Amino acid sequence: MNDVLAEQPGMIVPARRHVEELISFVEEWDRTSPLVINCFAGISRSTAAAYISVAALSPIRCEEELAQTLRRSSPSATPNLRLIRHADEILGRNGRMVAAIEAIGRGADAFEGTPFSIAVGERGNVNL
Repeated sequence: MNDVLAEQPGMIVPARRHVEELISFVEEWDRTSPLVINCFAGISRSTAAAYISVAALSPIRCEEELAQTLRRSSPSATPNLRLIRHADEILGRNGRMVAAIEAIGRGADAFEGTPFSIAVGERGNVNL
């Protein structure tokens, strides 16, 4: 999929099915080793996937706290809001995921993101 927020000719828009596939994949992850997520620059799609993955695996984790952890871990993170919107709906977060990501705003300008890790819980890390 392309890193776009709206339909554009020749582009594959992040769709609900992409997020459903991600959530299904992480729910099947055995957490015996870290999960590594990447995209072209490590700024938008991958940071959205990391946020979504941790939210899916930690259903009681506060969306705002998770977004702030993401921001501290990756100053350049600018999660793709289209992916976040789909996840928010699928996970039944009632707009809290979107609001939390909007609250951290656009990340610092960067050519590419810096690798980082977010703990899922007692077992497993999501690494970018």
